[in-house]
Amino acid sequence: MDSGKIISRVKNILTTPRTEWPIVAAEADTVGGLYTGYIAIIAALPAIASFIKGSLIGSSAFGITVRTPIGMGLVGMLLHYALVMVLIYVMALIIDALAPTFGGQKSMLQALKVVAYSWTASWIAGIAIIVPWLGWLIAIAGAVYAIYLLYLGLPHTMMCPADKAGGYTAVSVIIAIVLSWIIGIVVVGVIGTAAMSGAAISGIHVTGANGDSDSVTIDSNSALGQLAAIGKRAEKAGKELDAAQKSGDSTAQSAAMGKMIGAISGAGGPVEALAPDQIKAFLPDSLGTLKRTSSSAQRNNAMGMQVSEATGEYAGDNGQHITLEVTDTGGAKGFIAMATAMAPEEEKETDHGYEKTYTADGHLIHEEWNTQSRYGEYSVVMGKRFTVKANGNVGSIEQLKQAVTSIDLGKLEAMKDAGVKSD
Repeated sequence: MDSGKIISRVKNILTTPRTEWPIVAAEADTVGGLYTGYIAIIAALPAIASFIKGSLIGSSAFGITVRTPIGMGLVGMLLHYALVMVLIYVMALIIDALAPTFGGQKSMLQALKVVAYSWTASWIAGIAIIVPWLGWLIAIAGAVYAIYLLYLGLPHTMMCPADKAGGYTAVSVIIAIVLSWIIGIVVVGVIGTAAMSGAAISGIHVTGANGDSDSVTIDSNSALGQLAAIGKRAEKAGKELDAAQKSGDSTAQSAAMGKMIGAISGAGGPVEALAPDQIKAFLPDSLGTLKRTSSSAQRNNAMGMQVSEATGEYAGDNGQHITLEVTDTGGAKGFIAMATAMAPEEEKETDHGYEKTYTADGHLIHEEWNTQSRYGEYSVVMGKRFTVKANGNVGSIEQLKQAVTSIDLGKLEAMKDAGVKSD
């Protein structure tokens, strides 16, 4: 499915579902085609938005902002995304198995269709949670609408009588809620926090009076445009994976799986994150009058994607303290690129400080300062791959900005293609 058709399908299933479901049911497709050409793309939206909110923007209450560390945020995002991919397939199996009970006809392909396209409402609405209070209402509305879409779609896809669609829907939804609850427990257990959030979709341009698929275009530089590109790469990688599996060559299968992971991550191929000694070398020995008291560096794998991070602790006799972190998102750099494209610009002030997120010279920047505690944070995304963050108790936000710029940001950004392997 090409990008134009993806946008057209989203638009039609959300706005004209009664006429779209018969078209969906009649389409010739495959399980693999649905995953690589639609599910993997649209389902990635709330996962990416969750990372933006949890690790780049954070959640604030009573003047305190809490963020998930970049590394853990990536692990949580990738884990949740992978579990959702599994959940979709399991739900399709269950809906397929239930078909005869409600007078329907078994078909795994049709079952996957009804799950994927009905859940579109929830995925799209999920990216609005980033809006305080109102976002949760939108997300809830999206979930309710997804149930309605499932109700409308079951008679067409699973061929169940219309008078039995209500019961079929109710049983399916109850099972989905239980399975989703289990997934939530797993993710929270791994990262220690749960943040479902979102950001606005941009880059869609519709022209003409009827808004048909021929009139829909996507800005290739937008977040959605990048997601569409992922779909194309995933489709290519999926074909290679199918061929490798048929060949029985374990080496070819491993290589093909690596390409699939690279395609879905948006990295375009496998990426080797900087080695611990390489990234640690960016940490300066001192920050003005603050001396480095300790440092550490590590490189980890999250679902086949490498992420490396170096941390330095700096302290002075005056009680000031700064923590400086440099992170290479490595194999997940494609997600960072989309996060940068999707992140909203916002600014808020209180009687004891401020917080704002914005883009400057193509770099996503977040800063906050509390005048009472004299604690702040300043972070910047470089080369759509590296993040540099300074936080601590200091005299002013300017000290944190200087701490970040004490690192050779130009050199770091110039390494954005380091370790990138062609797919």
